[in-house]
Amino acid sequence: MKAKDFDKKFDEDKIDIVEDLDLSTIKRPNQAQRRVNVDFPTWMIDSLDKEASRLGVTRQSIIKIWLAERLENLTVNKARQVR
Repeated sequence: MKAKDFDKKFDEDKIDIVEDLDLSTIKRPNQAQRRVNVDFPTWMIDSLDKEASRLGVTRQSIIKIWLAERLENLTVNKARQVR
């Protein structure tokens, strides 16, 4: 299918375009995973577990969320300093 035909189908919003996609090759950019091991003191693990439980997520999820927030803040702060 040519791109203009696909676009037309999408714009008409009447036909399901998913059938025209090859979903077997989908990849999320910058989402490749690598395993790392980090040692935390017991008090930190206990605190992480309490907060994760309060939020209804796993310990790994709370660590990922907090690290992502921190890294995003660093990026924003660096961008502000450049101006």
